[in-house]
Amino acid sequence: MIIKVCGMREPENIRAIENTGADWIGFICYERSPRFVADTPAYLPRHAKRVGVFVNAGFDTITARAEALRLDYVQLHGTESPELCLELRCHGFHLIKAFAPRTPADLEQTIPYLPLCDYLLFDTPSAGHGGSGKAFDWSLLRFYLGDVPFLLSGGICPESLEALRRFHHPQWAGIDLNSGFETAPAVKDTGKLKAFIERINNVSMNNVTMRE
Repeated sequence: MIIKVCGMREPENIRAIENTGADWIGFICYERSPRFVADTPAYLPRHAKRVGVFVNAGFDTITARAEALRLDYVQLHGTESPELCLELRCHGFHLIKAFAPRTPADLEQTIPYLPLCDYLLFDTPSAGHGGSGKAFDWSLLRFYLGDVPFLLSGGICPESLEALRRFHHPQWAGIDLNSGFETAPAVKDTGKLKAFIERINNVSMNNVTMRE
C-alpha cells in the first residue's frame, strides 16, 4: 500500500511527515492552489519519493520545476493530452495521471494514457482540480479495466478506514492523503497522520498492486 501525503510545503512539517512512514510526498505546483509551492522548500524528502502536481502546465514549466524539486514522479491533474505525456515520458519522467470520474463512461478517458503512465489517480470531481476534501463513489472503479495501478484520492480521512478495508480492486496501489489531515492549508497534523498510517498498515488490504 503506497501512502502518498500531498500538499506539503513547510520544511519541518515535510520532515515530520516523512518520519511518519509516508512513502510519497506531494508538492502542488499549481498557482491557484492554497497549497502552492512557490519556492523550493528548505527541506526535501530524503527517503520518501517526491511527486510534483501540475495542472495544465506546459512542458518547459513542468521540466523546470521537476529539476528544482528533483521529482521522482510528475502528476498531471488537469486536461493534459496524451501527446504531452508522451513527450514527458520520452524525456525520462515517470507519470501519474489524475482523473475525476462521474460516471462509468468517464473511465474510458483513461484508455489513451495507459501506455504512458506508471500510475493513475482517481479523485473527486470538482471545479478546483482536486483538494475538495470530499469523497466520490468508489464503486465506479469496478468499471476501470485498465492494467495500470491507481491511487485513491478525495476526502480520505481517519474515518475512512472501514471504507478502505471494504474496497477491493486488482489495480489498487495506494491512497492519497491531503486535506483530511490538515490543520491549515499545506500543514499536516503529524500525530493524526502517524496514527492513521499505523492503523492502515495493520489492516489486511487485499488486491493491492505496486509498480516501481
